[in-house]
Amino acid sequence: MKIQIICIGKLKEKYWSDAVAEYSKRMKRFANLEIIELKESRLPDNASPADEEKVKVEEGKSILAKIPDSTYVITLEVLGKQLSSEELAEKMDDLANMGRSDIAFVIGGSLGLSSEVSKRSDFKLSFSRMTFPHQMMRVVLLEQVYRAFKINRNEAYHK
Repeated sequence: MKIQIICIGKLKEKYWSDAVAEYSKRMKRFANLEIIELKESRLPDNASPADEEKVKVEEGKSILAKIPDSTYVITLEVLGKQLSSEELAEKMDDLANMGRSDIAFVIGGSLGLSSEVSKRSDFKLSFSRMTFPHQMMRVVLLEQVYRAFKINRNEAYHK
């Protein structure tokens, strides 16, 4: 299975980078993991709603440029469907059984995702109705994907 994490922005703090490195190392035995960090678009001071929309559109174009046509896209969205860890594991297992072995998880920037990226999504996933820093979500997402692989293989870790 090939897993892409496509995200806006770089990890700035070492503790986030260390956590991503640890889960990336753990995932090697389950999947080919690729993390694609895209540049954040600059938002002017005192930005208007139009400025914010422009940033989302720019970031959206860079996200869409990285997604191959055949890839199953899961976007992280506040208003997406909430799943338990077991349900995410089942979703990933179902995708693999249907021959959908290329999956891209998309984490937007601080303003969220453009409507174009949301439209490209095959599944909108929400971890909560709360808003989290996108750097933190990268770590949480990697942990849950790793957990899903462990659940699907009935390996110790899950509980």
